Amino acid sequence: MKTAVSIPDPVFQEAEELARRLGWSRSQLYTKAVHDLIVRYSDDPVTEALNALEDVEAAQAPLTPARKLIESGAWSW
Repeated sequence: MKTAVSIPDPVFQEAEELARRLGWSRSQLYTKAVHDLIVRYSDDPVTEALNALEDVEAAQAPLTPARKLIESGAWSW
């Protein structure tokens, strides 16, 4: 499918350079980028199930000092 999108000039130039270095067409680069974002932000039933299980176990377990720190939000990157 053909489409038109607006991209800031600096991002476009960086994308052009990356496509050139990888030996990809512009279409290949944008397709890969969009696909990777879709995969990254897609619902994953396995991860959701593991997260739900962890939530149940965490609710039943005593809080360790590390968990208290994490849940307090006092830590940062």
